[in-house]
Amino acid sequence: MHLAPHPPRDVAPVDRRARRRRAGRGGEELRVPEAEFTSYYGRPILKAPVWRWDIAAYLFTGGLAAGSSLLAAGGQLTGRPALRRAGRVTALGAVTASAYFLIHDLGRPSRFHHMLRVAKPTSPMSVGTWILSAFGPAAGVAAIAEAAPWLPERGVLGLARRVLPPVGQAAGLAAAATAPALATYTGVLLAGTAVPSWHEAYPELPTIFAGSALASGAGVGLIAAPCAQAGPARRMAVAGAALELLGSHSVETRLGLLSEPYRTGRAGRLLRAGRALTAAGVAGALVGRRSRVISALSGGALLAASVATRFGIFHGGVASARDPKYTVVPQRERVRRREAGEG
Repeated sequence: MHLAPHPPRDVAPVDRRARRRRAGRGGEELRVPEAEFTSYYGRPILKAPVWRWDIAAYLFTGGLAAGSSLLAAGGQLTGRPALRRAGRVTALGAVTASAYFLIHDLGRPSRFHHMLRVAKPTSPMSVGTWILSAFGPAAGVAAIAEAAPWLPERGVLGLARRVLPPVGQAAGLAAAATAPALATYTGVLLAGTAVPSWHEAYPELPTIFAGSALASGAGVGLIAAPCAQAGPARRMAVAGAALELLGSHSVETRLGLLSEPYRTGRAGRLLRAGRALTAAGVAGALVGRRSRVISALSGGALLAASVATRFGIFHGGVASARDPKYTVVPQRERVRRREAGEG
């Protein structure tokens, strides 16, 4: 006794007679529908990140703090006080916001403290906590030193007025030395997760975040400094835009199927907006060298571009974790390549 095989439950039955009638009339040949990737009970294969918007904001403010401290160091070393002042104050404000967003996501402030109990070089989260803890006090001392000219010239405050500037210079350089690690470790953190479009983009994410940090710091300089002192900010804008645009183009083209979440949906819209704003900001910074208004508008465009890029990368990874095909298809391709290599 032969039993006819039953079709899968999620596939509609095929009317063979209707198909033959359409074929006899010269109709279009039917093709197998595209596969729809599902999982047991409709649950995703990977658990999507539980991070909320505050972590995307943390990605931006951390980069802004790093870029601003580099801008401040450039102003300090080249004798541009407006750049130095703007960079130091912004770095302190941004790193304070970063600490708030991180602690808010952790749920309890004590969890941040517990991260400092041990240093694990293999854990990007542990390394990042120590980087943030080293950068924050240095950026704070450098920013406080900017208040020295407002202090009285005599007494204890007069002593502070004389001591703060050299201490602030050392602290500013210390913060700048830590800034590259602060700007890029979040890219390493995302790439170290199992989220498909983050994990596969491990070479590009640190590059994108470094470029975004430089561009946002340059934006602060273009807004706050007079045109005569904004030369380092313009050069930072060009360097940061080049890194950011190169990395963004790579994640949207190199990853095959895993590039799709970066081109579609909310992530695609944000990344396209980020590219447009970056290009506009750099063009304005170069063209408007003698216009304070154009420089300020260019700086605002670079800051907005950094926000759009960070949020775009964040939403692209979350989208790739929610759709099973971004997990299943790359796994099958890796198995196929492995079998072909063994054969």
